[in-house]
Amino acid sequence: MKLTRNHLWPFLIMGLVFFASGRSRLATPDVPFSVDKIGHFLVFGMLAVSWLRHPLCAGRGWVGGFVAVVLTSGYGALDEWRQSFTPGREVEVWDWVADTLGAVVATGLLLSVPRLRKLLESAPADIRLQRTEPSDRCD
Repeated sequence: MKLTRNHLWPFLIMGLVFFASGRSRLATPDVPFSVDKIGHFLVFGMLAVSWLRHPLCAGRGWVGGFVAVVLTSGYGALDEWRQSFTPGREVEVWDWVADTLGAVVATGLLLSVPRLRKLLESAPADIRLQRTEPSDRCD
């Protein structure tokens, strides 16, 4: 089996979450409401999408989506447990709920909205390299 970047993305995102959750203090904006849950929702939604593109889940439809949600939610639970060992951090069940909801919503959207899936999986035409023949002309 050939190793591709789709194999690596979930582990890269989980590594970044692991690093961030090991910090006693995170840089967050000073706003009157908690952006923490929104961050959990978005990051773990992104993790679920990366699992959907991983060969373990890719092309398996809703079964692959279920596996992606379970892996993402499980990692969210482990991340909350790990935070219990970090000074200044607390375990919050609502963070895990936001993690799981982010995974469910992202997976549901990606699997049920074909246009969104096509948009996310297509390569922009502008970045494709085209082979050109050398020219003696200077324009």
